[in-house]
Amino acid sequence: GYISQTLLEQLWEQGVQLVTRVRRNMKNRLLLLFDKLLLRKRSIIEAVNDQLKNISQIGHSRHRSPFNFFVNLIAGLVAYTFREKKPSLDIRSSQVLPVVLM
Repeated sequence: GYISQTLLEQLWEQGVQLVTRVRRNMKNRLLLLFDKLLLRKRSIIEAVNDQLKNISQIGHSRHRSPFNFFVNLIAGLVAYTFREKKPSLDIRSSQVLPVVLM
């Protein structure tokens, strides 16, 4: 969908920076180097979020107390760290240099 300029301005005033690819109907804007690298790795980031929600069951929101929520959150994150195959962003300085020099 379309991301309106007014929505971007409202988010910016609240201290939220929305990082998206520039579409045909959007004005061109500058991105920070790190944001540009993360946009390239978006599919991996979404895969990790999906694993945390579905496999580690972090997305479950029917907790009776805030303490129980945090216990479940920490347990899910610890369980995720023990997984043998985890997606990796693999951001190295060799990837940063070509973007800086452009």
